[in-house]
Amino acid sequence: MISDVEELYDYDVLRGLTTPTMFVVRLEAPTLVLGGSQPLSILRPEPMVPVRRRRGGGGAVYLQPGDLWVDWWIPRDDARWRDDVHECSYIVGRWWREALAAAGVAATMHEGGVLDDPAHRVICFSGRGPGELFVDDRKLVGVTQWRVREGMFLSTVLHEGSSATVLDHLAEVTPGLEGAIAHHNLRELGADGDVMLETLRAASQPMAFRQLFLLS
Repeated sequence: MISDVEELYDYDVLRGLTTPTMFVVRLEAPTLVLGGSQPLSILRPEPMVPVRRRRGGGGAVYLQPGDLWVDWWIPRDDARWRDDVHECSYIVGRWWREALAAAGVAATMHEGGVLDDPAHRVICFSGRGPGELFVDDRKLVGVTQWRVREGMFLSTVLHEGSSATVLDHLAEVTPGLEGAIAHHNLRELGADGDVMLETLRAASQPMAFRQLFLLS
């Protein structure tokens, strides 16, 4: 049984960045990422995949090689900083909507607070949060946010395929959870991920750019 998990990023390094930065992260192997306040008890005693923890709210996310995992660090003195937490998420939501449109996908952005079933909050993709993108009322892009005095870190993911395997790693699967996480993905839509990444990079300028590779 694991007693602790490594953080997803070196968050002290992030807080020291004075330049707005876009991160595109690739994975070596499937990885389960817990929300900042989630206890390890939500998982089975012996996880079958690497487990990391991110800072910020929300539930667990099951990430796999091929997913479009894109994050942005925006310092507080940047013109895109917003005191309103919803407005911050709308910024990246609009970038993603533009990127999806460039790849031929018409998506809608959720505006307003979090809408979810408390029984399903264990998984991030089970609800609706500000800035998140939907196609035919099914989630396509998830958004989470971490805010500190130095700036804000906005994390997003568009899954390449189904992430239903996450259910195999949970200690308990509540009724209806499988249906709640039935999201859209790149394979279903036949969209070009490279086009999206290039559009995201252009839409979020001015921004430094880094590509990272997460080892298991």
